[in-house]
Amino acid sequence: MKKLRLILCLLLFVNVTYAQLPPVFGPEYVKAASASEMVKTYLTPQRIVWQSDDLGVSILNSERLLEKGNGQVAVNDENLFRFVSTTDEKPGILLDYGKEIHGGVKISMGIRESKTPLKLRLRFGESVGEAMSEIGGKQNATNEHSLRDFIIEVPWLGSVEVGETGFRFLRVDVVEANEDAPIKSIDAAFVYRDIPYLGSFESNDERLNQIWLTGAYTVHLNMQNYLWDGIKRDRLVWVGDMHPEVMTINTVFGNHEIVGKSLDLARDQHPLPQWMNGISSYSMWWLLIHKNMYDYHGNLAYLKEQEIYMIGLLDQLSTFIDKDNKEILNGNRFLDWPTSEKPEAIHAGLQAMMVLTFEAGAEMMQVLGNGAFQKKYQKVADKLKKHKPKDNTTKQAAALMALADLQDAKKANEVLTKDGVQRMSTFYGYYILEAMAKANDYEGALRVIRDYWGGMLDLGATTFWEDFDVLDKTNSGRIDELVAPTNYDIHGDFGEYCYVGYRHSLCHGWASGPTSWLSQHVLGINVMDGGNKVKIEPNLGDLKWVKGSFPTKYGILKVSHNKVANGDVETVIDAPEGLIIVK
Repeated sequence: MKKLRLILCLLLFVNVTYAQLPPVFGPEYVKAASASEMVKTYLTPQRIVWQSDDLGVSILNSERLLEKGNGQVAVNDENLFRFVSTTDEKPGILLDYGKEIHGGVKISMGIRESKTPLKLRLRFGESVGEAMSEIGGKQNATNEHSLRDFIIEVPWLGSVEVGETGFRFLRVDVVEANEDAPIKSIDAAFVYRDIPYLGSFESNDERLNQIWLTGAYTVHLNMQNYLWDGIKRDRLVWVGDMHPEVMTINTVFGNHEIVGKSLDLARDQHPLPQWMNGISSYSMWWLLIHKNMYDYHGNLAYLKEQEIYMIGLLDQLSTFIDKDNKEILNGNRFLDWPTSEKPEAIHAGLQAMMVLTFEAGAEMMQVLGNGAFQKKYQKVADKLKKHKPKDNTTKQAAALMALADLQDAKKANEVLTKDGVQRMSTFYGYYILEAMAKANDYEGALRVIRDYWGGMLDLGATTFWEDFDVLDKTNSGRIDELVAPTNYDIHGDFGEYCYVGYRHSLCHGWASGPTSWLSQHVLGINVMDGGNKVKIEPNLGDLKWVKGSFPTKYGILKVSHNKVANGDVETVIDAPEGLIIVK
């Protein structure tokens, strides 16, 4: 069964859709979460991107590295890949494993005359440029959070396994002169959770299908010991960043234990009056995530465990409102990086978040049977709504204001659609899409998904990035190619704030927003009443048909929609027993 589940994960390497699979590999395959989910498998390189010698002098039989082997060295292995170094020539090779993965590398060496270990320099990269880079410099390659550039020793007639980072590419260089080293294999050691994709999304637009899968895979890779933000950099539990990730997990993997584990870690690491991660909005996101979790899964016992902390947090937040009903939150006032230097945007966004948080708090108090606190927090939310921030022109804050009913959604949509997908962010892109849906601009939202997230795919992305400026596409090379001297390096030549150059993470779970959005708003699956009901309300936009599956507390829900000649939509629903369907 391990092999079957591995095939499911590796399908993403060859762009296979569920429609092409036997049922056992599709959403019907269900397995409960367990402590044994973490597994490791070994992947053969898919291609050689570059090698320092093409004449067969210092690099021989390089094509052997692309052959799937058994991982076992032997004394009679013949015609292995070989590194031959001299004082003047220390060869190197750059390998592509086909898709971003989390883990390290296992290198095995055959028999040779010298029994001394072979010193190799390894450079992992999320892009070709990063794997070819030096630490530091203008393009800012780093060893922060996870080592990705270091020297190892490979034993004679043996193997060594090293590394724990996010990568797709690996450059290997010989360090010393006068080496003649037969290498049997350089395989990636891929570490991931062995869990099935219970949710799915297919339509007549293959670009949207690939975006849905890429978002799902991005979050899947970040489901390590805890729910991380990134697998190369930011291997941390950032609570605000978790919100889009949790929505993707709800959509793809269902009720998974990693979410509660990560939320509890953040709660316990930040006793009140601390803000989570030192950021006031992130404490609000913690509460909003719990609201979404209950809405989807209805775990009242778990919600009850949070009640004391929630009341303390909401009471603390209520002290940061002035006489004009305006938020005056302290700590790090942060929405996302593109708005971090715009005080008016930050205030507008925080005001909206305060409204959303107190409304969510009131609803959860009602679920918990705490009527007094329900009325108290609803009264605070109503009070906050009396202050409507002005002079905001950013898409991020406009989206939050629309979602909090501080601004008419159609009016906000004028800001959201201005200049296409310029001034978007991968994190707040999800809330921009949510606000566009509230404005009933589904065709516009689909264009945003195709242009913005699809823009990353056009540049070779196999996971979605920490940040992306669509204007940077102009005259930039792909991340899976050597960059021509006349082009920009989309990874190394751009970026701001904490993501300058190669420090930029190309696998960030907060960028997965389209995955949950497409399932909720296009496939039309709206979970209600603690997961007991689902309202089916599709919005196909310019699509002809869409179908998919969704994990509910009762089992897998399957839905398909087909637009007929007169524009009506015909719907077929296959619901598990016990789930109430609302149309």
